[in-house]
Amino acid sequence: MQFLLNAQKRVAQGTSASRRLRRADKVPGIIYGAGQPPEVIELEHNPLYLGLKKEAFHSSLLTLDVEGQKTQVLLRDFQVHAYKPRVLHVDFQRIDAKKKLRQKVPLHFINQDIAPGVKLGGGQIAHVITELEISCLPADLPEFIEVDLKDLQAGASLHVSHLRLPQGVSAIVHGEDPTIVSCIAKKGGSDEGEGTVAEAGTPPPAA
Repeated sequence: MQFLLNAQKRVAQGTSASRRLRRADKVPGIIYGAGQPPEVIELEHNPLYLGLKKEAFHSSLLTLDVEGQKTQVLLRDFQVHAYKPRVLHVDFQRIDAKKKLRQKVPLHFINQDIAPGVKLGGGQIAHVITELEISCLPADLPEFIEVDLKDLQAGASLHVSHLRLPQGVSAIVHGEDPTIVSCIAKKGGSDEGEGTVAEAGTPPPAA
């Protein structure tokens, strides 16, 4: 999915200037990174607000058109009002096409209903991680990573090492191999090991 946002350079800065922008349905922001000086900008509120409501907007490369000059960026931070549907500020990071980036992307779980641990064993799926930090070149950045549960048995777990990552993409993990999802076996079942989650490192059965 491609996103294009239009922006203008911002001359006036400070709290008063930001308030005036917000009253005019604009959002103050900043672009930084790629060895260039930070640039302060302003954007129309509604297109930005609608973008923030889409999952892919938070993990995809965005095109920022600042008065005719287009730059690829990543959304790095944003602030919203405590109780109003209002974006207060937004930060973007410029992207260097030749350098690897680090980004968190959502995990999309598929075939949960036909997982043997659910369909045959009556177990329940427990999602431990719903997004994963990855490293890749900008051109290889996926909108999401698919997690196939079709072989997940009752009492078993999937870990980061079990994922089939897209070409050019590597996972960033800290410490042990994290659990992504487990199938909690139905209590009172007759199968050995039901009622507990498999220990970390238990691989799913081969497809």
